[in-house]
Amino acid sequence: MAHLSAEPAAGSAARPASIVTLTVNPALDVSTSTETLVAEHKMRCGPSRVNAGGGGVNVSRVIERLGGHSTAIYAVGGATGQAYRQLLEAEGLIGRAIAIAGATRENITIDETSTGKQYRFVLQGPSLADTEWKQCLRATEAAMHLGGYVVPSGSLAPEMPDDFYARVARRARELGVRCVLDASGAALALAVEEGVYLVKPSGRELGELVGATVLSIDEKIDAARELVGRGTVEIVALTLGGDGAVLVTAEGATRLASPPITVRSTVGAGDSFVGAMVLRLAQGRDLATAFRAGVAAGAATATTEATELCHRDDVERFEADLARDAATAH
Repeated sequence: MAHLSAEPAAGSAARPASIVTLTVNPALDVSTSTETLVAEHKMRCGPSRVNAGGGGVNVSRVIERLGGHSTAIYAVGGATGQAYRQLLEAEGLIGRAIAIAGATRENITIDETSTGKQYRFVLQGPSLADTEWKQCLRATEAAMHLGGYVVPSGSLAPEMPDDFYARVARRARELGVRCVLDASGAALALAVEEGVYLVKPSGRELGELVGATVLSIDEKIDAARELVGRGTVEIVALTLGGDGAVLVTAEGATRLASPPITVRSTVGAGDSFVGAMVLRLAQGRDLATAFRAGVAAGAATATTEATELCHRDDVERFEADLARDAATAH
């Protein structure tokens, strides 16, 4: 498998490129545990925790944890939205909250301690009026800077236009900003048609983009190559769980094995991958280094419980291990 080119990304170590994240359907992530899930029974739960979640916000939270900075644009409303904002403020996250009429949703994660299984309940978010999602778009555009990155991530809110992320991608291209997209369905497909810098689809989503069924890792890599060959995506990142990750560009494909870990929860691992990778690119690191950071952050998050995200010490330790393995391989 070919190695990725070491072309420098925008930004420099002294002055990183700007990063803007966008989350239009965030959620309060509520997590707890119980011994066994049983229908129609009261189930006593262990301690619970609440985090501010959602694709783009999680990306920003990881960037902050790794010593970087970003601007998080997110839509919130109601009492849950107020709690959401307070959680982000407590973490010192810089952002722009777009007020909406509907109440911010909640997601629920329950660990069944008797089996080790994890159950995730993803609730439907509030609808956004035209004026509300257009305000999100304007705020994101205003925060973009030439040579920077914009990361629209997560699901769209009900009744939003499918081409919303495509509009973000179009404006990013016009402003000289690199769009890094983690989405699904029609929102992903339309944005890819518009043109983006990097996408992180699932295997199923990748198959839908190229019109094929992809099951094996080799089939996924071939599909990613086809997508890159169409010219509307520069980089495809595929996270493969315990099998690591693959990055595909026009120059070739590189696969990294995940560091050996004990998986506790995969919630937020994909967002952590994106956050660490974009941060390293914004810092002026080459693509191979950024890829290692993404794999390291995804693995570090998987070692944490429930909806907790990665810790900087773990990410940097895994990065060093992956860099040493790469040097040994050469």
